[in-house]
Amino acid sequence: MGILIKGGRVIDPDTRLDGVADVYIEDGVIQKVGKAEKGEADQILDASGCYVMPGLIDLHVHFRDPGQEQKEDIVSGGKAAAKGGFTTVLAMPNTHPVIDTASRVHYVHHKAEELCPIRVLQVGAITKGQKGEELADIEEMIEAGIPAISEDGKSVMNSQLYREAMKIAKRHDIPVMAHCEDGPMTGNGCMNEDEKAKELKLPGISNVVEDIIVARDIFLSQDTGAHLHLCHCSTKQSMRMLKMAKEQGMSVTGEVCPHHFTLCSEDIPGDNPNFKMNPPLRRREDKEEILKAFKEGVVDVISTDHAPHTAKEKAGSMRDAPFGIVGLETSVALTITELVDKGVITPMRMAELMSYRPAQIIHLDRGSLREGKAADVVIIDPNEEYTIDSRTFASKGRNTPFQGRKVKGRVKATIFDGEVVYRAE
Repeated sequence: MGILIKGGRVIDPDTRLDGVADVYIEDGVIQKVGKAEKGEADQILDASGCYVMPGLIDLHVHFRDPGQEQKEDIVSGGKAAAKGGFTTVLAMPNTHPVIDTASRVHYVHHKAEELCPIRVLQVGAITKGQKGEELADIEEMIEAGIPAISEDGKSVMNSQLYREAMKIAKRHDIPVMAHCEDGPMTGNGCMNEDEKAKELKLPGISNVVEDIIVARDIFLSQDTGAHLHLCHCSTKQSMRMLKMAKEQGMSVTGEVCPHHFTLCSEDIPGDNPNFKMNPPLRRREDKEEILKAFKEGVVDVISTDHAPHTAKEKAGSMRDAPFGIVGLETSVALTITELVDKGVITPMRMAELMSYRPAQIIHLDRGSLREGKAADVVIIDPNEEYTIDSRTFASKGRNTPFQGRKVKGRVKATIFDGEVVYRAE
């Protein structure tokens, strides 16, 4: 099937093209970027006034499959991803049971290949059952196709065990994706430890809970040579340490989530579990340091940490609710509204952060609109204004702090392997 994308602003970090052009796709491959005629096209997509970017890649999602399909499953998560402009996502391993064997990796990959509209790559756990006591069979999972290892949802507190895992990751040239949290220090905290927590009379989580593990993991990366990817960075010191590690030539990258560059703890309206995530919304000074890091080119990736929960779980108090919010269907709009439109980053940088760099980090041959590449493409109208309404989400999760927020930027179409898998009505 031939697809012709007409007259969009093509933004490709790989070729550095940023200009109005057509994109012609056939047999799942980008055949031509430039001036193209209708020719054999079976489908024509008018992209006038829109960005045409490589399909977005989210290095950090939770699809809850297997074990908690009432929250999300591979199919509903894939539909949410496609609606959000994503053609590849990395699913974290903290499912029930934990993804710590090759057979469980195969379960996710096979289900996704059969039923999901986009590519789902399953990340492998570092320790068996994520208990932090014994390494999982990482090499077996690498053979099964995992792109990375992670203990996401917690940190491996045994540094020697973690060091051994990093050595294996180094040998096989895959990244270690680090959820940086000193578990014992977190306690029963449910939001940032600051004035807002005192006002709401809720237990807090200090910045040092994140910072101390960021520092440790950077040193372990330096020691082993493994590539360290810092997940959902939220504090000013984690930004500064990431910058320092880069300046010293270490193999370290870092991601930031839209909620951390959009909100801070003072934006929490009250004891509302839809504002509970881990790491929590930090002080305004942390958010400002994150924005500074974007401007300086320190941040490598925008990821969502998409974490759906049921409405029942997200009712009541932040004390008792689980951590996490959904993000796949709001990420593009928040990035355009809060970063691009405010001059923090350019549209080209947006494509780098949301597609090109994530692909590089996991050695995936995507994130490019170069002729001859696989046709993973997203079309985004950066000027369409609307109000976020969780009732329209394709995700089973409705747990968002952005309900009712006015934004700009809507995904108009998502193309995966040369097929239109989502098109806005």
